[in-house]
Amino acid sequence: MNWKTVLVHIDNGRRSDERVEFAFSLARRFDAHVTGLYLVCQDLFRPLFNPGESLDLATNERQHAAWRDRAREAFEASANRSGGSAEWRAPAGPALDAAVLHARHADVLVLGQEDREDPASFVARHFVADVVTSVGRPALILPHSGHIKTFGENILVAWDDSREAARALADALPLLRLARFVEVVSVERHRNDERPAGIDVAAYLERHNVRASFSSMPRMAGVGTGATLLNKACDVHADLLVTGAYAHSRGFERVLGGVTRTMLESTTVPVLMSH
Repeated sequence: MNWKTVLVHIDNGRRSDERVEFAFSLARRFDAHVTGLYLVCQDLFRPLFNPGESLDLATNERQHAAWRDRAREAFEASANRSGGSAEWRAPAGPALDAAVLHARHADVLVLGQEDREDPASFVARHFVADVVTSVGRPALILPHSGHIKTFGENILVAWDDSREAARALADALPLLRLARFVEVVSVERHRNDERPAGIDVAAYLERHNVRASFSSMPRMAGVGTGATLLNKACDVHADLLVTGAYAHSRGFERVLGGVTRTMLESTTVPVLMSH
């Protein structure tokens, strides 16, 4: 199955326009429709923490309307340059609820890594993590620093024989079929750790017309599995890392796995995540 609907999150942050351009570039590969979903912080106390916003309610509403209009103009300009199918949405209500509702009608999401140095990009606490682990769709997380020169040509797939890894592998197939190089890597958590030999994974991909190599590697001393994977991605010049998103509920709080947290907070390459 190819992706036919790409949903991109739009906000007032400095990387939002670049994220939109990326979404249209991705859509051109699959002749896909692009949905621009504008969601920003709904917290009435946010102006206390963001010097760019006014404490006066009427002035604040005018500011937000102007920012929304500017974001829509930028999105529509990108759509015109692309020449593809696109639509703009700016739903009311809680941002997370709106994101999950609209994203479930898309094939893939394009989200931005949270950037603490860009207050205008703040939507809600743990917004990206909550969307990724709630929506049931693959999400492409773009790093908040650097520029994406290539994408999906050299893909590194993290494999640990888990449900989340299997889901991410299957969800990434549209990109894996187009890649020039694919490597599936398993990180050994302990010495003499028995990991999948990769034969079944390679055979699965081969039946989907994806030629992949398979390797295993020890976890780097003193760092976690997530950091080990990011170092591997850097070493092989990967321009996409595919991994499962791990989370579980503890009371009223969603607790992320260590690898997932590392990817969301520290990745320097695009990451496709599925939960």
